Amino acid sequence: MAARLVRRCTCLLREATRLSPAVSPVSQLRLPQGTQKPLTSSATSPSSRLPGPLSELVEKEQVFTPYPGHQEVEHLIEKATQPEELLELLGSGHCLQQNHAALALIQLSRLLSEKPKDKATLIQDARFWQLLHLVNSQITVVWHGTLVKLLRSLYTLGLPATSKDLRSVEQEVRWRMRRLKYKHLAFLAESSATYMQEQGSRELLAELLVHLERRWAEIEDGRTVVAMMMKTGHLSESLMNRLEDKCLELVEQFGPEELRKVLVTLAAQNRRSVPLLRAISYHLVQKPFPLTKSILLDLAYAYGKLGFHQTQVFQRLAADLLPHTPSMTSSEVARCTKSFAFLKWLNLPLFEAFVQHVLDRAQSITLPHLCNMLLAFARVNFHPEREDPFFSLVHEKLGSKLVGLEPALQVDVVWALCVLQQVREAELQAVLHPEFHAQFLAGKSPKSQSTFQKLLHINATAQLEHPEYTGPLLPTSALVPSPSALEQKMTPLQKELQETLKGLLGSADKGSFMVATQYGWVLDAEVLLDTESQLLPLRDFVAPHLAPPSGSQPLPPGAKRLAFLRWEFPNFNSRSKDLLGRFVLARRHLLAAGFLLVDVPYYEWMELKSEWQKSAYLKDKMRKAVAEELAK
Repeated sequence: MAARLVRRCTCLLREATRLSPAVSPVSQLRLPQGTQKPLTSSATSPSSRLPGPLSELVEKEQVFTPYPGHQEVEHLIEKATQPEELLELLGSGHCLQQNHAALALIQLSRLLSEKPKDKATLIQDARFWQLLHLVNSQITVVWHGTLVKLLRSLYTLGLPATSKDLRSVEQEVRWRMRRLKYKHLAFLAESSATYMQEQGSRELLAELLVHLERRWAEIEDGRTVVAMMMKTGHLSESLMNRLEDKCLELVEQFGPEELRKVLVTLAAQNRRSVPLLRAISYHLVQKPFPLTKSILLDLAYAYGKLGFHQTQVFQRLAADLLPHTPSMTSSEVARCTKSFAFLKWLNLPLFEAFVQHVLDRAQSITLPHLCNMLLAFARVNFHPEREDPFFSLVHEKLGSKLVGLEPALQVDVVWALCVLQQVREAELQAVLHPEFHAQFLAGKSPKSQSTFQKLLHINATAQLEHPEYTGPLLPTSALVPSPSALEQKMTPLQKELQETLKGLLGSADKGSFMVATQYGWVLDAEVLLDTESQLLPLRDFVAPHLAPPSGSQPLPPGAKRLAFLRWEFPNFNSRSKDLLGRFVLARRHLLAAGFLLVDVPYYEWMELKSEWQKSAYLKDKMRKAVAEELAK
């Protein structure tokens, strides 16, 4: 610190010498007896007093005003349109003092921001390094705002990480970190965080993040907090927590653009901050500000990525997007459809408008966009009114291009067609061919296992819903359920259902629980009833739905096999009692396999309070299933 103080005093003495050459620095510093006056400049009034320590003097703008020609230099720097004009200032008789050299470097970086070749040429120019050395010789008197802009400019100019001049500027920034305003810290983080990571200045970045976190209460405007969340939130978990708190405090002041940026930032970082999402949702619903098409698309994406459900927001998004549908591109339509599918929000007018958009642009729509829409429709089990022309277009676009898609995407597309009951024999054969599905049989990753699960569903569709299909099919060895299929954690509904059924059956051999079938579906429970609705022991009779099939005795005439299926809250479309496409496919497969289904949806079960009510409910469900079968 002493060396730093001496350095600053030396700079001040040099300035005093330049301002008053006729008066020696020693006589100027001589203090009258009985008084203690601070050091003054000949350009200021002799009676003026220094308001504070030396560090405050070097920050004042009045340092510029006394020098003749300074306004002209500033004007030349500001109006320069070529790097050569700035470099010529060194030898043109102009006196570059203090901030001028820094301003020249900042202007250089602006002029060369999109010219990487010119940057390399500039670094080879001796005048550039002369300008840089001049800045470093006066670095202690460069203003705070200019200093942070200078560091950003040196990063963008591509100075080597080992440059002493660059390290000197970085060190000066570190020394001043406590005295910099929060807006300066925010600017530095927003503009230079990426460069600091790439240039190896991680210590400076870490110190900057610490100061930003400690002084977060100084943030006063929404623009700063939003910019900080976007640029530096992902670098520090604790800083992001502070920024979320500040954002929650200032969210009432935000306009639609700020709300969009916050939501997209949360989605990009996969941060499901429920209090902040609730506050943003409230203002989106309550405030009447208009939302542009791009904002609506980004909001739908963010809510879909975070899986945050807010009915009133979704209603507004769908209503506001509907008029924009004719002007949307195919990419925007596919993206929007996918976002609403993630939210499990099926808005029929909007989805029908999407279908019409595709049919109107049938020749120009690309296969990837069409595949995304197909997967979205399958997720929410959406069957358009103009079903025939839409799926004719899908099959026409797929054609020979199906085999050219990425293997996992091929399976997804064919699976979606199975859900929507639009799959064709050629498409089944493409993914059930041994050379194709062999790559997924031994896969251990979650993605590979998910893809193979869909292959089981496709195989079941070929077996159960396409009697004319001649093959190929998955090998019998591949149909054996994996242990992971039964290792999922039990839900409260699942546990209560099993306990009630065990009490209802009375004997362990009268029913089976968590039955994994060869079709890729797991039954919550299975029972067998004779013609008088009496329970039969399952183990004695053949079970063709298992892999491998078990039992030896054929079913008695008139016997009925019942499958219990529980439907949890996530199995339904949002705010609806309609099952998602995946579970509609499960019901179709099990019905085609000869089961009578006993559906146990969460919204019915949660109304049952006592064990007697739950037992009576299941008995009634079983009687209705048998009666409906007999009525057929």
